[in-house]
Amino acid sequence: MDFEAQQAIQGDLNGSERLLWAGRPAQGVLFRKSDALMIPFSLLWCGFAVNWEFSAASMGADAFFLLFGGVFVVVGLYFVFGRFIYDAMRRKKLTYAITNERVLIRSRTNLQSLNLRTLSDVSVSESASGRGTIMLGPTNPMAMWHQGFSWPGMSQIPTQLEGVENAREVFDILGKAQRDS
Repeated sequence: MDFEAQQAIQGDLNGSERLLWAGRPAQGVLFRKSDALMIPFSLLWCGFAVNWEFSAASMGADAFFLLFGGVFVVVGLYFVFGRFIYDAMRRKKLTYAITNERVLIRSRTNLQSLNLRTLSDVSVSESASGRGTIMLGPTNPMAMWHQGFSWPGMSQIPTQLEGVENAREVFDILGKAQRDS
C-alpha cells in the first residue's frame, strides 16, 4: 500500500470504514492503445494546420484567415503534445482507495465514492509488468479510444482505477471486499 496515498485518503473515511488498499496511478507520460491511431492522426492534423497557416501567411491573407487557421494549429498542438501533458497533470492529482464499504477516487478538488454493494461489471486489463487498469461499471466498446484523451473539464468515463501497480492483486482485493460487504 502506498503510504502517501494512504495519508491523502485517510480524511475521507467514515468512522467504521477500514482501508484495504490505497494507491496512485502511473505518473508521467502514459501511452495507451488508442495512441496507435491518435498519434498519426494528430501529426497529420497539426502538420496540415501548420502548413495551411504558413501558406496563408505567405500569400498575405487577412488577419481573419490567420486567426481561423491559428485555432486549428492550437488544437493540433494539443492533439500532439498538450493531451499528454494534461493527462499527466490530471493523474498526478489522483489517489485511489478501496475500503470495506466503497471505492474512492480522489482528485485535489473532488471525491468520487462507489458503493461496493451496488458496483457491477468490474474488470481488469493488465500488461506484462503487472500494471493495469481496473474498470468499474459497464464499459462502452469504444471506451478504449477515449482513455486518457480529455479536454480540461471533461470527466473520464467510465470510472476506472488507471495505471495501477499490481493490478491483478488490487482487483482481487476489490473482489474480496465486494464479497464480504
